[in-house]
Amino acid sequence: MSRKRYVVDLTAEERDHLKNLINKGKASARTLLKARILLKADAGPMGEGWTDERIADALETNIGMVYQARRRLVEEGFDAVLTRKRRKTPPIQPIFDGEKQAQLTALACSKPPRGRQRWTLRLLADKVVELEIVDSVHFNTVGRTLKKMRSSPI
Repeated sequence: MSRKRYVVDLTAEERDHLKNLINKGKASARTLLKARILLKADAGPMGEGWTDERIADALETNIGMVYQARRRLVEEGFDAVLTRKRRKTPPIQPIFDGEKQAQLTALACSKPPRGRQRWTLRLLADKVVELEIVDSVHFNTVGRTLKKMRSSPI
């Protein structure tokens, strides 16, 4: 049997926390699975100290999940295993940053084009592209941006 690189040794408080989490059943399935993995992998005096293969078979998961739970516990700490890692950047960069939002707001508050009584979202989207504030934009994006800023052309 090979020596484990990441050994799980839970304190009594951590074991109680994991057991309460499982008993309540209010957490996500992934969180509950990781809690079960840590309890089975605990090599401390109160733990079961199962092998990765046995844990994977018993909990119907893969060995990689068991290994990653062990690794994160040792490297990043107890809370890091049970919570998801937050993204540092949004999946899509916003079209309107602060300066562009200010220009859009100023345009929406300005006098509408000749022959129009007020700005429409489609007119604003076309004008923003025409003034080269942004390369291209859908009128719904203009509407969402103005709504977030609590200003509306209507």
